[in-house]
Amino acid sequence: MYLGIDLGTSGVKLLLIDDAQSIVAHAAVAIDVSNPEYGWSEQAPADWVRATDEAASALVRSHSKEMAAVRGIGLSGQMHGATLLDENDQVLRPCILWNDVRSHQEANALNTNPDFQTISGNIVFPGFTAPKLVWCKHNEPGLFDKVATVLLPKDYLRLWLTGERVSEMSDASGTSWLDVGRREWSETLLAASGMSIDQMPRLVEGTRVSGQLRSELASRWGMSSSVVVAGGAGDNAASACGLGTVEPGRAFASLGTSGVLFVSNESFKPNAASAVHAFCHALPDRWHQMGVILSATDSLNWFAGVVEESAATLTAKLGDTIKEPVSQIFLPYLSGERTPHNDAHIRGVFTGLTTSTSREHMTQAVLDGVSFAFLDNLKVLQAAGSDVERVTAVGGGSQSIYWLQSLATIINRPVDVLQDGEFGAAFGAARLGLIAAENADPDAVCTAAPVARTIEPDQSLVEAYSDAYGRYQALYPAIHALSTAV
Repeated sequence: MYLGIDLGTSGVKLLLIDDAQSIVAHAAVAIDVSNPEYGWSEQAPADWVRATDEAASALVRSHSKEMAAVRGIGLSGQMHGATLLDENDQVLRPCILWNDVRSHQEANALNTNPDFQTISGNIVFPGFTAPKLVWCKHNEPGLFDKVATVLLPKDYLRLWLTGERVSEMSDASGTSWLDVGRREWSETLLAASGMSIDQMPRLVEGTRVSGQLRSELASRWGMSSSVVVAGGAGDNAASACGLGTVEPGRAFASLGTSGVLFVSNESFKPNAASAVHAFCHALPDRWHQMGVILSATDSLNWFAGVVEESAATLTAKLGDTIKEPVSQIFLPYLSGERTPHNDAHIRGVFTGLTTSTSREHMTQAVLDGVSFAFLDNLKVLQAAGSDVERVTAVGGGSQSIYWLQSLATIINRPVDVLQDGEFGAAFGAARLGLIAAENADPDAVCTAAPVARTIEPDQSLVEAYSDAYGRYQALYPAIHALSTAV
């Protein structure tokens, strides 16, 4: 048996699989997020430990025999969080999370140093780890002076599980301290943010053993003393392992609260100027690129709330057959935008509204607007040297056949829809636990998820949607000028 632990922002999920990768059991425990000030987002690391222990204990109660057979544990986690520890591994303050934007000025200042984009291959976003430490240096200097180790969220769980201070390449890529091409910490980038390599955890590949489960926990959960913990992965790379998006050129499109277009690469292909994320993959000698849309299903959920109708009802009224583009255009920038604009100030817009505009027109405009944002991401990935022949759709938005037809036609690529099952980050983490425990071939383990059907682009509408995309593209410069003038 193999256990995947996924530490998300809203909770911890544990997934138990057998040696055939069949799902045996799962358990989840919610975690609260604290927002002490506007734009701040924090969690207590003790809550991660409590939730993980509660979920594991639930599995012990329901599947004690299977838990006793666990040989490997894999970790997945929310990225970019700053967990600050003193010399005794005691937590100094609540973890500053990925969606905390207090350090936007520090991020902008670090971005003026060309070393960051040259070495890390990425823009320094406010959500990344490095600017959070610079913020602490400026605003909590006494605390900053006590920082002996900085861990990412899942790696704090690892410390509790194994007693080892270890991270892995995919999660470390999102700190702004990693030389992503060389897959090692950069002393240059650390020094530029007032840090040293002594404050960093040891690095391993996501498929390698990072330590053994502590005897106290092994006894509590009825496991052997030889259970190993794999390096694991950041949440998107873990999801890619779960989906089998590991071979170069394979891609998935996540229609979740935010949107992600993820493509696996055989080499490091940065394109920082376009806000593409170029990170290490969880598998050795592989990298990946991501474009990130901040409001994907969030856009539809917002509109559903405004018109007081469920998102499912709104999309159902469009039917299952894609229509010609509407004259209305929606920019899905409700919370700013990451790729390709890196613009925290831009906001969402409807254009083309008339007295004959219906709720269905506006719903279609929202779905198409998010699909246009995915095309933005595809184009900047292409500019960075990556193209994709097809994508696998995941996330809540993938339940809408209409939306998938919109996406397929607008990006002009087939969209694969998966069979029912668990293929997310917790499953990917369990796969990494299996690989580490058995020294297995990553490609043989991380096979592609089974496809139920494929949505092909409607070639009769590709040109019409290409014209609509041109109108969509023309709006950003005008709206950007207005947003910066306010």
